[in-house]
Amino acid sequence: KDNDVQIERLELGSFGTNAYIVICQKTGDSLLVDTPDEADVIIDRMQGSNPKYILLTHNHGDHLGALTEVHSSLKVPLAAHALDSGNLSVAPELLFSDGDTVDLGNLKLEVLHTPGHTPGGLCFKVGHYLISGDTIFPGGPGRTRSPANFEQIVKSITEKIFVLPDDTPIYPGHGGFTVLEKEKDEFAVFSSRPHNLGLCGDVLWLSA
Repeated sequence: KDNDVQIERLELGSFGTNAYIVICQKTGDSLLVDTPDEADVIIDRMQGSNPKYILLTHNHGDHLGALTEVHSSLKVPLAAHALDSGNLSVAPELLFSDGDTVDLGNLKLEVLHTPGHTPGGLCFKVGHYLISGDTIFPGGPGRTRSPANFEQIVKSITEKIFVLPDDTPIYPGHGGFTVLEKEKDEFAVFSSRPHNLGLCGDVLWLSA
């Protein structure tokens, strides 16, 4: 929380998946990032603000359990990347591309397309903060299904995220936050070592 933006993390469902409520401090306008589970909790926590959008970081089921109910209750547009829009229980009203922006009261969110975990994976930058979905976590990238996907997620992280200021707080799709400088330092250790060309799955920078 600062004078401009408040970001609230809700840890929901059996996978401990994070939803984030972003509120413009000046206007009370809000949006929701991801709809993991426990729709009643999400809807309750958004009371008192002015919901404008639901944004999805990607299309995995542990981020979507409450989508239908939350979308029906909040009656606001749903936004996702086109490559992750096909299997959703609700058809998105908005399809994002890299570099798009979202106005929320006095705030402006920047959309970063960061494929690798899924083809249409997105991160959202608001003010000084990054909501990273399952693209990057404390200690490593999101899970990948193939060596090509791992190469892709590393490219996304290095070209889209590591160019942000070192003190950027990162709020991922599971667990607590991290700081960009720590992730860059650990990735530098990873990059200095030889690796199996077949590397993928759950990877940690310091132990891979």
